[in-house]
Amino acid sequence: MHVRKTFTLLAAAALTLTATSACGSSDSVEAASAGNELSGAKFVIGSKDFTENIMLGQIAVQLLKAHGAEVEDKTNLGGTVPNRKALESKSIDMYWDYSGTGWIEHLKNATPIPDAAKQFKATADEDLAKNKIRWVGPTPLNNTYALAIRSEKAKELGVKTISDVVKLAKTNPDQASLCVESEFSTRDDGLPGLSKAYGLNLPKDKISQLDTGVVYTETDKGQTCNFGEVYTTDGRISALGLTVLQDDKHFFPIYNAAVTVRDETYQKYPALEKVLKPVIAKLDDTTMRKLNAQVDVDGEEPSKVSADWLRTSGFLGKSDA
Repeated sequence: MHVRKTFTLLAAAALTLTATSACGSSDSVEAASAGNELSGAKFVIGSKDFTENIMLGQIAVQLLKAHGAEVEDKTNLGGTVPNRKALESKSIDMYWDYSGTGWIEHLKNATPIPDAAKQFKATADEDLAKNKIRWVGPTPLNNTYALAIRSEKAKELGVKTISDVVKLAKTNPDQASLCVESEFSTRDDGLPGLSKAYGLNLPKDKISQLDTGVVYTETDKGQTCNFGEVYTTDGRISALGLTVLQDDKHFFPIYNAAVTVRDETYQKYPALEKVLKPVIAKLDDTTMRKLNAQVDVDGEEPSKVSADWLRTSGFLGKSDA
C-alpha cells in the first residue's frame, strides 16, 4: 500500500501546511524585473486553498511584481465561494478559477459543454455580460474531478469506470466507500450531480468528508475508503500509485484554468493580458502535475516552486537583489 510514499506525503503535507497556512507566502522569494508594463498598478491577488490554485496565485503574484506592479498577496484565501465573493466585493482584484466551475457554480448552468474551447468561451462571454467578470485564458491544463482507487484494489474489485462503482455499490456495498472534500460533497458538479447522473446511491456511513491531502492518503491506505475524489492534475496520483477511473458518462465538466478579474480592473490595466497570456499558454497538464508534486510530494513551498518555474521558463528577469 505504498507505505514509504504515504509517509513521505504526510511529511510533505506538514511542510505544505506551514508554508501556505497564511496569506502572503511569497515574501521569501527574491524580487525580479521583467518589464515595466504594469508600473504604478496595484493589485490584490487571491487564490483558493488547495495546492494548485495557491501556486497559480503565486505565479500571478510573482509575474505581476516582475512587471512593475505593487501586489498584495492574499493567496490561500479559502474555497471557491470566498474568492468569488471577494472578487465581486472588490476585496481582491483577481484569482484563478476554472471554466467548469464558472459555468456550473457561478452561472448556474446545469449541463456542461463537452468541447473545451466552446465551454470556456461560453463561460467567459456569459460571466462578462452578466457580472462584468473577465476570464483571461484559458490554460491548456484541465483540472477536472475524478474518482481514484489504489491500483491493486482496482484489479481486485475489477473496477475501471465510475459505472463499475455503481455496480459495486449494489452488489458489495461494504467495498464502495468514498472519501471526498466538503466542497465536493455539496457542489452541483460534485457528488450530488455525480450521484444523479450515474444513479450512485451510497449510504451516508460510506462517505467520509476529509481535507484534500487526507483524501489522497486515506484512499492509498484503503481503510477509511477505497475510492477518493481527486484532481486530475494532482501529482499525488502517480506518486501514490492510484488508478483514475474512467468517467464513462462524461459527467465531469472541463476545468481549464484562467485568471478571473473584474472588467473595470482589466480595462484600467490592459497590459494584464499581454503579461499573463504567454504564461497561461505554458500551463498544461504535465507541467501542472510536476509543479503540484514538488509541493505535495517533495514538500517545497508554493511560492518558491512558482517563482523557480517562472524563472526557468524565461518569464522573470534577473534578480534585483
